[in-house]
Amino acid sequence: MSGQRLRFRGLFRKYFVVLFLAVVIPLATNGVSEAWFGYRDQRARLDQLLGVEARAAAFRIQNFLDSITGQLGWLVQLPWTDEPDERRRIDALRLLRQVPAIVSLTLVDGTGRERLYVSRIGLNRTESRTDRSGEAPVAGARAARLWYGEVSYYRGSEPYLTVAISGNRPSVGVVVAEVNLKLIWDVILSIKVGETGSAFVLDPPGRLIAHPDISLVLRGADEATLAPFRTIREAVGPAGAGFVTSRDARGDRIAAAAAPVPGPGWTVVVEQPLSEAFGPIYAALWRTGALLLGGAVFAGILAFALARRMTEPIRLLEEGTERIGAGQFDHRIEIRTGDELQRLADSFNAMAADLAVSQERQERIAKLRRFLAPQVAELVDRKGDDTVLDGRRTEVVAVFCDLRGFTAFSARAAPEEVMSVLSEYYEALGTIITKHAATLTSFSGDGLMVLVNAPVPVAEPALRAVDLAAEMQRSVQDLIVGWRARGHRVGFGVGLAMGPATVGRIGYESRLDYTAIGSVVNLASRLCASAADREILADTKVAEAVRGRRALIPLGTRPLKGYDGELPVFGMSFDERPYAA
Repeated sequence: MSGQRLRFRGLFRKYFVVLFLAVVIPLATNGVSEAWFGYRDQRARLDQLLGVEARAAAFRIQNFLDSITGQLGWLVQLPWTDEPDERRRIDALRLLRQVPAIVSLTLVDGTGRERLYVSRIGLNRTESRTDRSGEAPVAGARAARLWYGEVSYYRGSEPYLTVAISGNRPSVGVVVAEVNLKLIWDVILSIKVGETGSAFVLDPPGRLIAHPDISLVLRGADEATLAPFRTIREAVGPAGAGFVTSRDARGDRIAAAAAPVPGPGWTVVVEQPLSEAFGPIYAALWRTGALLLGGAVFAGILAFALARRMTEPIRLLEEGTERIGAGQFDHRIEIRTGDELQRLADSFNAMAADLAVSQERQERIAKLRRFLAPQVAELVDRKGDDTVLDGRRTEVVAVFCDLRGFTAFSARAAPEEVMSVLSEYYEALGTIITKHAATLTSFSGDGLMVLVNAPVPVAEPALRAVDLAAEMQRSVQDLIVGWRARGHRVGFGVGLAMGPATVGRIGYESRLDYTAIGSVVNLASRLCASAADREILADTKVAEAVRGRRALIPLGTRPLKGYDGELPVFGMSFDERPYAA
């Protein structure tokens, strides 16, 4: 039951993914394209909206200043005389009542001397005759007729602007007015961009002149307060260059645009939160997300139905394959769905029949692999029968090798150390024997017997046997270096001979070996017994077969056990590179 639930969950997951993607890709593509084009359109509208609002606000602020300068212009129409001018004093007081933003007025005659000063917050003065000609407002107004000073903060909070206007003729003098800019707050407060968008005004140094939150303006030149607004103005760049995105004083993302107020050089910045500016885009994305969720639910329902329909045939297939895998090749899977699953079941049934036919052969090959050398078992497997192992007469090269001093070593070393050395020894030689397509017929203790050219035929068996023996010497000598470092005094010798021998399998039903019988085997064994450490001894036939292609060392004749006379013996070099004639 648990397996069936796992199968159901696996099918459900796959069907769900496929169906979900089939629904999601069109919906997601449509939603993303709609959001992208909507974003572009909304961005264009936002650029236009913020630009219009910024220019409108700048225009209204400029009108506010122009209305003040227009009123001030009436005070510089007539030339001054040496006598006090009561009419000008009345006009100045009337202007203070008419224009609440003006805090004080200073009238200077054509010679630059103060003739009248009226103020809302200070004492009035008449005919003080103080020389004002060197002051910036008077000099600026005489040079440009209309002069705007820098914004100053009364008592460190309220922003004030000094405005000076001169008449058409030098004799009419100059009027200097201190203007309280708090009244611009009414202009800024009336600017709304969307639901939460607003505007603010900065002077050239970046000080806040007007903001919907009047408390920010009343903080004066506080750097911590002004820093976010300066950052926004720097992000906007040149006024009128289009809107940019930035962060407001609360850290929220906003869209902002700017417009200049030409007279005093101020900048009006209009901002709107991006969350509101791109609200329609976010709404479209939420709609797409809702559709995707609905598509996921639909895909889940459909995947559930399909998975339930597939579970039973799959269960039958799984049970059938398990029984066939357990060796019940007579089992048949019965599925009648008329689709690919039925064809799959028929294929499994045909496979079971084929497996039943080949089971006997596979068991025989498996038995051979357990008891024969890998090359012999592979040859039998490739031929399809084991007749290749039948006894026959053929030319072979017999290679014998063993360790020198192994008996003494094994007598004094711990059993674990003896097995460790033998494991390293056989691991190294086994790899080399397989590499040269030779056949390991037997091994006992530290001794090995290897055949070349039987049962697997090879080209130039003598040359291959010499290369095999040389590589065996190199490999074992590398091992001996490590063994001697561990205190083990052993060596390695190899003997090989070439000649005809009877080869084939020998043994009984439960145990088979492949071996060679003949004088060549005895000769190779005796040569191995005569070889000292680092020696490879070969008979005359091997030497003649490789002469001129491998380095030979004539060693004369030696007495060998089991032979009446001495036999010629040749040594073989096992340098890294074979000798080339």
